[in-house]
Amino acid sequence: MTYPPPLYHGEKGEVSATHRPSDSKPELVYPNGTRIHYLSTGESTGGLFGLYRWECGPGVTGPEPHFHRSIAESFYILTGVMSIYDGHRWITAEPGDWVHVPPGGIHAFKNKSGEPASMLLHFSPGAPREGYFEGLAHLDEMSEPEKAAFYREHDNIWI
Repeated sequence: MTYPPPLYHGEKGEVSATHRPSDSKPELVYPNGTRIHYLSTGESTGGLFGLYRWECGPGVTGPEPHFHRSIAESFYILTGVMSIYDGHRWITAEPGDWVHVPPGGIHAFKNKSGEPASMLLHFSPGAPREGYFEGLAHLDEMSEPEKAAFYREHDNIWI
């Protein structure tokens, strides 16, 4: 394997780092209290990746088994315990555990621990997952055909 082609062609580098303080407010809070922080969106990384901090309370939350055709998804557990489905079994993932799912890989995640938990969600390449996260809060307002179109638009294929 070799390095990909250069994305930057300047000679001196540039000042372009971003910083998000740890106490920044989440961009999205669901009615059940789950908080999503948009750390880096696909738009902000030029489509390279998207990175989100997912913080959920003690109630069972998370999607059923599904896959994506166009993106890989990774999970890095920060606090608490998350159950992550790898297509064969549910993995009990604890702080420091990392799970990577390539495009087409069946996966799901749930907080079944009865305690709060948080994790990083990484998508590569950087798809506009913000629209998906925000749309989930309005599923009850959608007809079945609208839901199907929403899931297709956001590359979520349910098993």
